[in-house]
Amino acid sequence: MAASQARKAGLPIINLLRVKGMPILQQLHLEERLLRTSSQNWCIINDGTTRPTIVMGVSGKAKELLETDAVLRDEIPVIRRFTGGGTVIVDQGTIFVTFICNKDAISGLQSYPRPIMSWSSLIYKNMFQGIGEFSLRENDYVIGNHKFGGNAQSITKNRWVHHTSFLWDYEISNMGYLKMPTRVPEYRQARNHAEFICRLKEYMSRSDFIDGTMDSVASHFALRSLDADDIQNSSSQFEPSSRILTRQELGEEASMELVGTVSQISYMAAISSTCPTSKIA
Repeated sequence: MAASQARKAGLPIINLLRVKGMPILQQLHLEERLLRTSSQNWCIINDGTTRPTIVMGVSGKAKELLETDAVLRDEIPVIRRFTGGGTVIVDQGTIFVTFICNKDAISGLQSYPRPIMSWSSLIYKNMFQGIGEFSLRENDYVIGNHKFGGNAQSITKNRWVHHTSFLWDYEISNMGYLKMPTRVPEYRQARNHAEFICRLKEYMSRSDFIDGTMDSVASHFALRSLDADDIQNSSSQFEPSSRILTRQELGEEASMELVGTVSQISYMAAISSTCPTSKIA
């Protein structure tokens, strides 16, 4: 539906930003800036990110959530994001979809976590008709009883952000960096990571999922495509809160202090590659 037709139909306008391979830290910084400094609605679709990176919620504790010895040994970057939610490891096999909206953008939608979560599931539900048994279970998107999408949110006085990481594909070995959380969805039933999650690529192609998502968004909003360079070069002054954790914050033991300085330099040099230039899709 064209934007002019959608406006006549009373649909809210949303800016659509589609990128490919944007580093996840860069994406989080952009999302928080748009949440806090923009007054417009946004949808961001990022097709994959750079090297494997662990992303924890704002209140996540590394010692409880991560196999920190393996994370430090393999120099896996760990980010604490500005939203809530659980811990994920993302890479080129992850597809990210984010909505950043004003509280009054969607008629009748209450700006609380569960209503926003339920609304978001409607974006994807029709895409899976005849493909798999899609549903929202607790805070996850699942096919049957296997998770393929994790959600997180931040809600301010007048705006909210809801973002999802979709497991189009994943390396099973990367799941070894994550501990079993102490608080898990009831439907998980103590299953390990390999038994709990599934690959979206087993149900549809990558391009079909991204194109289907954009078509579904267009049924709820009037789309206005924008260029990432214009957004990233904005002069708005903003200090993001999402950041990469240091070795010390990841729980490095005191017994390693003799090599701590060298290790820290090596670790920070390795993770600096998480913010290369992204490509516009």
